[in-house]
Amino acid sequence: MSQSMMSVSSLNTKIKSLLEATFMHILVEGEVASVTYHTSGHIYFSIKDKESSIKCVMWRSSVAKLKFRIEKGMHIVIEGSVGVYTPRGEYQFYAVHIEPYGKGALALAYEQLKERLKGKGYFDAQRKKAIPKHIKKIALVTAKESAALHDMLKIIEQRWPLLEVVIVDTLVQGEQAAIQIAHALQYADSLEADVVVVGRGGGSAEDLWSFNEEIVADAIFTMHTPIVSAVGHEVDVMISDFVADLRAPTPSAAIEMILPDMREILYTLGEISERFTYMMNQKLQHLARELKHTEEILLRSSPSRQLKEIQIEFVRLEDEFKRVIAYKLERFSSSLPEMYKNYRQNMVFILEQKSQYLEYIDKKLRMNDPKLQCRKGWAQTAMDGKTIELSALKVNQKFIIEDASTRIEALCLSKTCV
Repeated sequence: MSQSMMSVSSLNTKIKSLLEATFMHILVEGEVASVTYHTSGHIYFSIKDKESSIKCVMWRSSVAKLKFRIEKGMHIVIEGSVGVYTPRGEYQFYAVHIEPYGKGALALAYEQLKERLKGKGYFDAQRKKAIPKHIKKIALVTAKESAALHDMLKIIEQRWPLLEVVIVDTLVQGEQAAIQIAHALQYADSLEADVVVVGRGGGSAEDLWSFNEEIVADAIFTMHTPIVSAVGHEVDVMISDFVADLRAPTPSAAIEMILPDMREILYTLGEISERFTYMMNQKLQHLARELKHTEEILLRSSPSRQLKEIQIEFVRLEDEFKRVIAYKLERFSSSLPEMYKNYRQNMVFILEQKSQYLEYIDKKLRMNDPKLQCRKGWAQTAMDGKTIELSALKVNQKFIIEDASTRIEALCLSKTCV
């Protein structure tokens, strides 16, 4: 046999060297046929086209950088290299980076997280807290040296300088930014501020991506303090914007939206003061007129004035009474003798009638006098207050016997019927 012989291991090793040297840093596109997220953090999956498939693996270190979740049926583009597992003589594709086919990874990750959080109720309007109208203390969660913080502080100084401001410094971009933002929000929630503003200035999608992370959305959702999300420019819409109680297009706009303008309030107070002064003057004038009218009524109704008027009326009535009496006396003075004569005649006539009537009554009284009516020797018997016949009495029975002038209590000693 002219050909040299090799072992299985040697063959697999040569194939491994050949494949890995030939297929390094290549791109492969296909449809996800199956996918398994292992507890170790690795992803095992396979992709296919119409005619064949290939097994793939993505190690945990690369998975940590993956922005979206691989799902079955998804069309993806994989960057990596081909490797051989020599113990079994199997080859597979080692992925180091994955992108959705025809769509950026960030855009897909954004849509996936948005749908997942929406299903969990993170965006529901009924759970959003109202921003207080009167804010005394505010917490700003952003980078300490950022232009966004400078702009917000400038607007605060212009609109409401009496505000107490607490700055919570945090990274706003980079791999560790999302974790720091979440921790900063938890700290800000413990400060008993009236409202929290979280955000940063504009930048690329990668720069702003920390505000699209689920850990930041969870931190915002669990906050008790009302929170405003102010990230990037007006065209930038973050996941934090949907979860927060209020979305502002820019950090500066957030301050303008939640704080009153001191100049507008002063102008409004000036207008209110003018209206108040005018109304008070009108009220005072009205009260002055009422007071004058009351004084006039009081003068007319004063006791001294009333007494004076009564005195005048009394004098008038006294004069009128004297005049009437004089007239009456003058009118009846001529008729007095005749009236006296008639009076005497009437009195004599009445006295004669009464005298005759008195004589008639005296005669009638004598006729009805019981003493005169009783015959001599006769009396009335009674017992227990009732008149009885002598025949009704019994021996040893007490009874009363009386006539017109005498009353005697007696005892029947014996009884004989005649």
